[in-house]
Amino acid sequence: MARSSSGTRSRSRSRSSGGRKYGAKAGRKVERAMHEMKRGKLRSGGSGKKVTSRKQAIAIGLSEARRAGGKVPRRTSRKK
Repeated sequence: MARSSSGTRSRSRSRSSGGRKYGAKAGRKVERAMHEMKRGKLRSGGSGKKVTSRKQAIAIGLSEARRAGGKVPRRTSRKK
């Protein structure tokens, strides 16, 4: 039952702010996109249709954060 001290919990706590995957700007952009989606105001860029998917709202927020220069990891390349 005893858990070792080198578990994932202690590793995540010791991570400094420089080791974070997403920056504060990215979080704000995603939060704004989610809020707009819930109110029915979020539209997709290409077609202008209303966004209903949570995943799509997150993707739009991250994309906006990338364009604004926020700290966001690169998109993963799609396999053919």
